[in-house]
Amino acid sequence: MPFHITPATPDDAPIVVDYNIALASETESKTLERATVEKGVRAVLGDSAKGRYFLARLSDGDEAGAVIGQLMVTFEWSDWRNGMMWWVQSVYVRQDWRRRGVFRALFQHVVDVAKSEGVPVVRLYVEEHNGPARETYAALGLEPTGYLVLERPL
Repeated sequence: MPFHITPATPDDAPIVVDYNIALASETESKTLERATVEKGVRAVLGDSAKGRYFLARLSDGDEAGAVIGQLMVTFEWSDWRNGMMWWVQSVYVRQDWRRRGVFRALFQHVVDVAKSEGVPVVRLYVEEHNGPARETYAALGLEPTGYLVLERPL
């Protein structure tokens, strides 16, 4: 594999911010305020209770160490499972690395870490009209839960 998976560090904040902004633009046509995203990313990188970022980095060559993909997990306690569910969020793969196994490797890494930490379930949500993402997730064994996500902006 020409890349490897690592936990993100505070030094990775600029690329994570860039990828989060690109993600919102590409998937939901939303323009995010950079300063807000940067504060949010740094909050996670400074407090693992909020979440964890995992990055796919090139292993060698001229771009060795470059981040080509990311995902974040956040946590939700489940009294039904007596355990912490992990939610996959902020998934982004650099355009020139899409369809080359980057997300699959990131997701499998998260599953492996979650299993080793006794996590009972890994979940994610996907924009309902994002067909390619839904197909990718289904190929990895993710199934609809029967729940709809509702929100009330405040």
